[in-house]
Amino acid sequence: MRFAIHFVAASATLLAAGGSAATPSECAAVSGATLTPVIELYTSEGCSSCPPADKWLSSLKGKPVVAQAFHVGYWDHIGWVDRFAAPAHTQRQRQIAAANGLRGIYTPQLVRNGRDSRRYDNVLQAPEPARAGIELRRFGGDAFKATVTPAQGVSAWSAYWTVTEHGHSSKVKAGENSGEHLHHDFVVRQYTPVGDYRGKQTLRFDAIAADPRHERQVNLVVFEPGTGKPLQAISLQCAS
Repeated sequence: MRFAIHFVAASATLLAAGGSAATPSECAAVSGATLTPVIELYTSEGCSSCPPADKWLSSLKGKPVVAQAFHVGYWDHIGWVDRFAAPAHTQRQRQIAAANGLRGIYTPQLVRNGRDSRRYDNVLQAPEPARAGIELRRFGGDAFKATVTPAQGVSAWSAYWTVTEHGHSSKVKAGENSGEHLHHDFVVRQYTPVGDYRGKQTLRFDAIAADPRHERQVNLVVFEPGTGKPLQAISLQCAS
């Protein structure tokens, strides 16, 4: 379970993820011309190597990325049940492992733009052109709609939605992190794959209810079905 990680502080200009901030009146965002980096961290409160990775992920707040902490439950048996874990998160991690040719899954695992990565520096890397455009807006309290326009040459695409929240914490009473007070941001509270599509499409999404105690982001990641490489991604944070 243990995996040594060397952390280097990421630096970036503070921008809204997806290329545009939400407007106060309508809460909408439009993606930019370059690909918004998609950062997935597979983590567990039962893993003693995970808290430094969780802390690093929190350092991405305010940066132009779509960051997501997928908690997994396959360490629950060693004494502490991670309340943020879901079987669907483990299933996604296994799909990523298969796409990357990995022999197994592990925590903490960092996935950058669909690829397994052991580096926690230079998150933004060299910008690359987006291969899809996304317009995302809220049209009800917890209802959202996105228009996805793939670039020329993109024959098919897939997507998934997540709802992430900041400011969670747990006082761990058993397992490898017994006695620790853990803090989490970008926690995935809802993960919804939406299938495969061709051409321009409009997607609708019903998010779980907002919790006023935790800042909520609604994220949409559009990617190549075969490789898992993102075509574009966007994150939207609306006032309650």
